[in-house]
Amino acid sequence: MARAKGTTRKKSMAPQADAVRRPIALPPYLPWAILGLVMICVWVARIRLLQIPLERDEGEYAFAGQLLQQGIPPYKEAFNLKFPGVYGAYALMMTLLGQTIAGIHVGLLLLNAGTVALVYLLGRRVFSHTAGIAAAAAYALLSVGIGVLGTQTHATHLVVAAAIGGTLLLLRAVERESPVELFASGLLYGIAILMKQHGVFFAFFGALVLFAYRRRRMVVFARDLAILVIGTVVPVGLTALALWRAGVWDKFWFWTITYSREYVMETSFSTGMTLFSETFPKVVGANVLLWLFAAAGLVAVRSRFAAAFLAISFAAVCPGFYFREHYFVLMLPALALLAGATVDFVARKLGNPLAAWLFYGAILGVCILLQSDYLFVSSPLQVCRHMYNYNPFPEAIPISNFIREHSGKDDRIAVVGSEPEVYFYAQRHSATGYIYTYGMMEPQPFAMTMQNDMIHDIETTRPKFIVYANVPWSWLRGPNSNLHILDWWREYSEKNYRMVGVADMTSAEQADYHWNEPLYRPRSSVFLAVFQRKNP
Repeated sequence: MARAKGTTRKKSMAPQADAVRRPIALPPYLPWAILGLVMICVWVARIRLLQIPLERDEGEYAFAGQLLQQGIPPYKEAFNLKFPGVYGAYALMMTLLGQTIAGIHVGLLLLNAGTVALVYLLGRRVFSHTAGIAAAAAYALLSVGIGVLGTQTHATHLVVAAAIGGTLLLLRAVERESPVELFASGLLYGIAILMKQHGVFFAFFGALVLFAYRRRRMVVFARDLAILVIGTVVPVGLTALALWRAGVWDKFWFWTITYSREYVMETSFSTGMTLFSETFPKVVGANVLLWLFAAAGLVAVRSRFAAAFLAISFAAVCPGFYFREHYFVLMLPALALLAGATVDFVARKLGNPLAAWLFYGAILGVCILLQSDYLFVSSPLQVCRHMYNYNPFPEAIPISNFIREHSGKDDRIAVVGSEPEVYFYAQRHSATGYIYTYGMMEPQPFAMTMQNDMIHDIETTRPKFIVYANVPWSWLRGPNSNLHILDWWREYSEKNYRMVGVADMTSAEQADYHWNEPLYRPRSSVFLAVFQRKNP
């Protein structure tokens, strides 16, 4: 009886099971159609916003890239704590696409499209074709989001492109037992590090993946790890050698190692958590459903690869506990991979890929709808103001044009403040390597030396024009900031310079410009002013 009963139950349940698990024919174009629609939306937004003004990081990279095109090495005439790979990338972009705002942002558009393709390939290799397409759609949308300042060509986009390429090659190398591909994987991880120091976390991730594949063959693991590490070191080592031969090794070491170490130790953990709590909701923003969908995948799919990738990616965001919006670009490939894996999981679990794709398409559609004003309506100026408030990025353009029109190519200029985009727009060399004044306001042991060095450079070079940034975000003064350089500027400018132009930021829509009005006094507390040397 028990056997008969069991047989009867099996027969009675079989049709129900078949009804649940019988796959529904999925139109082969549907996943690609969803990806295509997302890419069209992204490209429409990116093309429409190509002329959004450069922000400070972009201005720094563009100016340093401009100097590279002239044969001037990094850290000679422009100081900063970042590794120099991003300067080379900008120099290459501007050589191919022009030294313009649009050229730089077309470079991002093409880079982003390439990264979308790499995310697809990674998702396909780790999970499935379905997961790859879904992950590519997620990354395309996430990476253009206003929450991560997705219209700007930040170094983080370059880091993730190199890191994903390195990871793809690594997976291929361990499966094919290919030392050449393993070495090439290391090269890409090394390039990721050169783009920004945060890339080292992805190189560490590569080593973890290698260990996961070779943990039962430790001799082989040690050999392969050595190949991977050598590949990673090669681009970094060659760059260091080139900087040494160019005579800028001491400056490179100070800015990227010595000062950088102080910089990442300035923010306490508690302050960092406050910054995270303020920034993270903005990062998620209109893409909240996509973030939640990816989080569901972390629980449902239980992929060690995806979980480790997400953890390492978040760690890459954390150095210094600054949690700036564009840092979170480093997390987006891992999130996209999880979103793709979730689509694949749901389709397999339900036995209904059509329902899974329609549900996922609806999530992407809602995310696009929630940010439709940003993607399809707002002007570049409006988007810039929304992202950066009263930072003078639009105003830097006419200010720089005035300087370029009233100076010779050999004339030097200076910016008292942190607006390196002025140097790029004006196409003039800086009278000082200090293109940022942030470090001078920080509670670190080199602040006063930096101020005195910049003062000495300006007094010695006597630049024809000086731009003074009366902008809080151009200084980031704290309660313990030494304001010596500001006191010096007031006295020095009164004796040696006269104001010949000002961008008075009286409203969020536009600034009032006044040229050659020496008696004019700005009405706003936020302005850029151009000063010309009194005596030739």
